[in-house]
Amino acid sequence: MDLLTGTGLAASAGLNAYVPLVVLGLLDRYTQFVDLGPGFAWLSDGWVLGILAVLLAAEVVADKIPAVDSANDLLQTFVRPTAGGIVFGSSATSQIAGIGLGGQTATVTDPEAFFASHAWVPVLTGVVIALVVHVTKAVSRPAANTLTAGAAAPVVSTAEDVSALALSLVAVFLPLLVLGVLAAVAVLLYVLYRRLRGRRRPGAGGDRRDRAAQNPR
Repeated sequence: MDLLTGTGLAASAGLNAYVPLVVLGLLDRYTQFVDLGPGFAWLSDGWVLGILAVLLAAEVVADKIPAVDSANDLLQTFVRPTAGGIVFGSSATSQIAGIGLGGQTATVTDPEAFFASHAWVPVLTGVVIALVVHVTKAVSRPAANTLTAGAAAPVVSTAEDVSALALSLVAVFLPLLVLGVLAAVAVLLYVLYRRLRGRRRPGAGGDRRDRAAQNPR
């Protein structure tokens, strides 16, 4: 169960680094569904949540502006995998939705003991999952923007934000559905990309025909 929860949260971080962090922090601070424990209790601190909320708002806006979204993705290459490691690690050491997830705390006070206990494995797993999702997102976005003259940016970004939130909530409350939701998100984004590309192509062809009719040889 902790593997599914961590996978969903890390994949969410790959789409938007701050969504799963804010979700876990808020649920730990204001509900009984999540208990992050001493290792990750800092996520529910009021100041941390405030900073994360500001960063989330900036990310939501920047990711919807063509060209700016690509620059943001470059910056997020370091942020999203880090967030993925944090949320996967927290799921392996916390109590989420009433399910004790066991594991050793990922707080590094003794590096030798930390690596010997394999507490680093969940963190590294989350980093890898979030990095794979992030790279897929970062590579596909410029192509979508080029094909649609930038029209894809706000549409695809909104779909990604909603997907990140859905993945985070499902990972916490219904972890058995994580793989299904991941598949649905992948299909949704693929279909959206194809439709946007299809709409651009007829328009481009029509523009060429109009120019040819206006300038006959």
